[in-house]
Amino acid sequence: MKGKFFLLVLILIASLCSCSQKISSGTQKINPSDPDISIGNYKLDSLPDSEINIPIQINLKPMYLMADKSVDTVFNSPGYPDKWIQDGCDSRYKYEFRRGPLSINGAGNALNIGFTGYYRIIGSTRLCVNGTVVSPWTPACRCGFGNEPERRVNVSFSNSLMVTPDYKVNLSVKRNDPKPLDKCEVCFWGQDITKQVMNGLTAELDASKKEMENTYGAVDMKPYFQQVWDKLTASNNLYNLGWLQINPQKFRINNLFIKNDSLNVFLGLTAKPVISFEQPVENTSKLSNMAGFSRQQGFSIFLDAVLNYDSLSWIMNDQIKGKEFNFKKGFIKKKFIIDDCSVYGGGFEKLIIKVNFSGTNEGVVYLTGKPVYDIEKRIIEVVDIDFDIKSKNILLGSADWLFDKKITKEISKYARFELGAYIDSAKININQQLNQQWLTGIRSEGNINDIKLIKIFPLQQHLVIRSNCSGNLAVKVESIDFSL
Repeated sequence: MKGKFFLLVLILIASLCSCSQKISSGTQKINPSDPDISIGNYKLDSLPDSEINIPIQINLKPMYLMADKSVDTVFNSPGYPDKWIQDGCDSRYKYEFRRGPLSINGAGNALNIGFTGYYRIIGSTRLCVNGTVVSPWTPACRCGFGNEPERRVNVSFSNSLMVTPDYKVNLSVKRNDPKPLDKCEVCFWGQDITKQVMNGLTAELDASKKEMENTYGAVDMKPYFQQVWDKLTASNNLYNLGWLQINPQKFRINNLFIKNDSLNVFLGLTAKPVISFEQPVENTSKLSNMAGFSRQQGFSIFLDAVLNYDSLSWIMNDQIKGKEFNFKKGFIKKKFIIDDCSVYGGGFEKLIIKVNFSGTNEGVVYLTGKPVYDIEKRIIEVVDIDFDIKSKNILLGSADWLFDKKITKEISKYARFELGAYIDSAKININQQLNQQWLTGIRSEGNINDIKLIKIFPLQQHLVIRSNCSGNLAVKVESIDFSL
């Protein structure tokens, strides 16, 4: 579809070779056989930035399940069951601890991880005076064994994420105080050692907190973004129809928050994409820091198609070379055959088409005209056409036969082109590409709002066609295969 679209645009421009029923003298005269570009070179406006904003929604439930499977379910005091934890001179204990299912929930940039723990403990005491032992250890007393239910405690961590401009993801972990739900009383006089158990558990949780911060506290994402940046900077072959270069300018993360078991990441990209017939020079560049927050939604892509005049000439010749026109004026019959065409920039927003012709007469026709696009009608047409003829057999000023009504009627088919049907067809095809499953559990959803041809720039070395495509695109990640 892309190839047909650009090809049809080029065919329309080729209509200049066949002239038009609109003939006028422009205010700026050009010598088409030897144009002085320096006095009227047409300047290319700066390409507006393309903004691409993609909300990515990641279902966290598969990650929760993975985390639940990866975290141990049984914890014991150090050296259990042979060694004791001694808390001061007068008490000692050892315990067995198991956790229930992880409870994970988030809001904003905070993620809370918690679980209910179940423990049973063996303890004994002895009498001490000013740190001096005056009695042996009592027989071991048990809590949570036999017919007694296990004691319960709520354990939780609070985590928050922040992404810095240098692509680092910083994780801040807070260990919340464990909250006992049941008391644990042991030994003959019913001593409550719940506090001692919580102190021991807190030490274990602090060790876990430190490990999480050491492992995930600062993750550098810049190498991964640099790989994406390099791919966007490289030129890509569009099915042998041309070359696309995205030319990224800035990445940004517009927002990041958790809601209803989903991580929502709003990624943004500023770029200046260009399409050209010839492979552009590769321009490697370092990844710049993230840009600031943007409230823009969806995407608005401005694209310059840089078309080489040699390639345009080849396409035009493929379409109209050898075209023959026969007409009669009075008793005189004439034949006009297009032998060859070439196109180049003429300055003052004009194109110059050089046509070598034969038939009744031989010579060269130079046509100058301004290609324009009617946004409302979605039609490309050529206006303000002027001409110059150089021939061996006819005088320069007696070329009115060349614009006979029969010829102009026949060739007027090439003088305009309605793009509406092709734009509508392109929307359908692009929407199909936007709405599909890319990998198992990962799909995109989007739609094209509009495709517009904004302006045509007939420069000295290239013809540039600028367009704009706007719409919305979102990515949903329902599941991830962590085995990959």
